[in-house]
Amino acid sequence: MASTVPFRRVAIVGTGLIGGSFALALRELFASISLVGYSRSGSCERARAAGLVDEATPDLASAVRGADLVYIALPIGASIESLDAVAKSAAPHALVTDACSTKTVICRTAKDHFRSGARFFGGHPMAGKEQSGVEHADAKLFRGAPYALMGTEQEADPRVRAFVEIVRGIGARPIWSDPETHDWAVGIVSHLPQLVSVALARVVQDETDETGLPLTLSGPGLQDMLRLAGSPYDIWRDILLTNTDNVSRALDRLAQAVDHLRTHLASRDLQQEFQAANDLYRQLRKPS
Repeated sequence: MASTVPFRRVAIVGTGLIGGSFALALRELFASISLVGYSRSGSCERARAAGLVDEATPDLASAVRGADLVYIALPIGASIESLDAVAKSAAPHALVTDACSTKTVICRTAKDHFRSGARFFGGHPMAGKEQSGVEHADAKLFRGAPYALMGTEQEADPRVRAFVEIVRGIGARPIWSDPETHDWAVGIVSHLPQLVSVALARVVQDETDETGLPLTLSGPGLQDMLRLAGSPYDIWRDILLTNTDNVSRALDRLAQAVDHLRTHLASRDLQQEFQAANDLYRQLRKPS
């Protein structure tokens, strides 16, 4: 547990899975930190009852006022809508960051609201579960996961440098990027796999007959492939709406790859595709 607390009061704006997990991770790092939770759904009261935060409020301005760090973990649409109120209520010395899965739209919007005083710093923890909600919050959620940060390692602002140390402290790996490059990258490695899982679930459902076949013959391989299919649409709606072009291009690339496999089903050329896939899998399995 760290002895020096860089941000003594932290507002968790959105006490769901990500916000709740960040609060738990902060609590493990800094015993004396003060945490206030905000939500419109009542999850902040559940977070307070579970000891994730010290205070809970349904009033955004009250949560943000006086905080040294504001951590926005709402859905993307709600996060963007909150920026004006957060900017008006945040202390001049505060750092405001977000955990949204796309960055271009929210970072562009933030520029219109954060012109002086409080600093907005875009971020995205590449961590999560199929289950949403504060009940599934986990202090270990970020350990070993990439954490995208919108900027460069030469960042001079001490508030940003302090937050980067927190990212490392909760076990995540800082990855520096710009918003546009980030959204292209996650379109391929995050948003495309989600849609592939949804599409595969549709095929299996449509092909399953009244006897239960082929679903009753499925094994753990299908379960592994369909893990992401358990993610609710409510989480993904705003992600896809704010990254449509990149996701569309990723789907085009997938369609090309599927057509290539179809064309070479009876050819030994398919061995090369398997070998390339094996190599990538081994690369992903290497400890970071």
